[in-house]
Amino acid sequence: MADVRSRLSVVSYRAFVWVGGLAVLACMIGPILLALVMSFNAGATLAFPPQGLSLRWYRLLLDPVASEPIHTAARNSVEVALATVVLVTVITAPAAFALARVPRRFSGTVEPVLLAPLVLPSLVYALAALLALSLLGLGPSFLAVLIGHAAVFAPLMFRTVLGLAQRSDPALEEASSTLGASRARTFLRISLPAILPGIVAGAFLVFMQSLDNVSVTLFLGDPGRTMLPLRLFAMLEESLDGRVAAVSGLLILAAALLLVILQRLGGRKDTP
Repeated sequence: MADVRSRLSVVSYRAFVWVGGLAVLACMIGPILLALVMSFNAGATLAFPPQGLSLRWYRLLLDPVASEPIHTAARNSVEVALATVVLVTVITAPAAFALARVPRRFSGTVEPVLLAPLVLPSLVYALAALLALSLLGLGPSFLAVLIGHAAVFAPLMFRTVLGLAQRSDPALEEASSTLGASRARTFLRISLPAILPGIVAGAFLVFMQSLDNVSVTLFLGDPGRTMLPLRLFAMLEESLDGRVAAVSGLLILAAALLLVILQRLGGRKDTP
């Protein structure tokens, strides 16, 4: 009887793991595959199942005249995302590295505060930021969006850099200084290589999150400077334009390509 119960327990556990795992994978990958399939739809509008396979929406998306508003919106979003990455890297990476070198009691108190924007709803933050910037005389603009994105997504960079900085051995830096290396040389030769994978990973996360953010961009963005997510929403409301799926397909492809490149670089770095 005990043997039967043991086997039932093992079977139930495996069934739970497999069913639960497949359900999670379906929820994660299913919408991505659906968007990719719809991007090749030969029909006149966004629809599923596709009415034949075609590259018409990709050709129309790449047309510089017909898709000029989309290109402009994409260029604006990329500019904001790149500027956010630079600002977050310059401010957050040194802060995370410095926090890793202070006593654990102090860093453990400060860390949750700095990570708070990750759990705060971005919609609430966007509204609060809009009110605060308005009191300072700064209305919706590129600078306001940049500040908003940097504040909301800085914890992503902070966490990835802090994790690696805490794992690096401070004795290596002390040994470098003892042997006569300057602080700058010690940082460039010892500290920076140790946290560089965290900076790269954080930059990737910040860039992708900033690129498709809606709430902060909607509240703080200049109405005359349309961003890509807002442009895609408008196209869906107006005509179920199939180029929305084509844009999604290109973004999925770009994200997958960047992940592969980062994985290859990380794997090559870990190889002795």
